[in-house]
Amino acid sequence: MKFKKLLLASLLGLATSAFAADYDLKFGMVAGPSSNEYKAVEFFANEVKDKSAGKIDISIYPSAQLGDDRVMMKQLKDGALDFTLGESARFQIFYPEAEVFALPYMIPDFGTAKKALFETEFGKGLLKKINSELGMTVLADAYNGTRQTTSNRAINSIDDMKGLKIRVPNAATNLAFAKYVGASPTPMAFSEVYLALQTNSVDGQENPLSTIEAQKFYEVQKYLALTNHILNDQLYLVSNETLADLPKDLQKVVKDAAEKAAEYHSKLFTDGEESLIAFFKDNGVTVTTPDLKPFKAALQPYYDEYLNKNGDVGKKAIEEISNLTK
Repeated sequence: MKFKKLLLASLLGLATSAFAADYDLKFGMVAGPSSNEYKAVEFFANEVKDKSAGKIDISIYPSAQLGDDRVMMKQLKDGALDFTLGESARFQIFYPEAEVFALPYMIPDFGTAKKALFETEFGKGLLKKINSELGMTVLADAYNGTRQTTSNRAINSIDDMKGLKIRVPNAATNLAFAKYVGASPTPMAFSEVYLALQTNSVDGQENPLSTIEAQKFYEVQKYLALTNHILNDQLYLVSNETLADLPKDLQKVVKDAAEKAAEYHSKLFTDGEESLIAFFKDNGVTVTTPDLKPFKAALQPYYDEYLNKNGDVGKKAIEEISNLTK
């Protein structure tokens, strides 16, 4: 972040009008400029500029230009970057118990996800650690889609998962989903997925509907099962150093803008999911809705693994989040 030295500018004989902003800030993100995430971050930047009367200008760096999400989180901690996005579950790289947010079938909807983070004792404790130990503040939470499964044969029940070679990202919860429902999890770089599906090197993959559409996986996979196994969110994160450098009125501008951007972000994904089912059907995809109770039951051994790893804090997390849906 750079604070514009207007006095120095005037001493140099430069017109102060050349400096439209007092604060030049940077927002790094993994998603590219055609994504819903980028549209929402762009909304955030415009809102901040407008409501700060041009005092804050935010430059966006998409497509992992500044590194992956882990690298950018460290940059926030060090004060080298002002804003980034990160999933709640991604904080498991610092706090293993945060994996609870991505346990398959743990979080049924985004309303529950927000309550789990902001209203449970577990969630509030995690937010405090993120703030005090990692040097960043969670400004807002947005819905980022629910993961579904495409395949080269119909999935009408959990029995149809048996033996399916499913591409998953190299993340513990995604690997566990495929493994425990009887499929064969196959980690693979995202850039290789389309060709692997096209050549039947793998039988299927799992991603939010927006990703399935954006990557045109529906061209090479004619079956979509609404497995609803992992809900993704996106946290709007700011460096504590950046926030502390802003006066109180501009801190409020940033916080309010993040809340509005998160609402817009969530709407983009929610509206998109409502229309994409029809889109896929129009493009020859057969959509199935298998009974998910056997899927959830099959994941119980992985819940036990989570509890064994995380002890009392893990038990508290699962209990508090489960109580939200009773």
